[in-house]
Amino acid sequence: MSVVFVLIIIGILVASAFLLAFIWAVRNGQFDDSYTPSVRILFDDPVSKEETDSDLDNDKPQKKQSIKS
Repeated sequence: MSVVFVLIIIGILVASAFLLAFIWAVRNGQFDDSYTPSVRILFDDPVSKEETDSDLDNDKPQKKQSIKS
């Protein structure tokens, strides 16, 4: 029966350590920006001029290269 009490005390100590670590993280600003990461995937990346030009080049038919041995 004494083992149960030891395990309960160890469990309470571990739980309080995690609670203190969570409080420390909140106070140091780890959870300040919770909105942006969740909607970042919904926005398109800005398209640069170079990407647009290279996309147009990829749409042109390319010459077939023959392999000579």
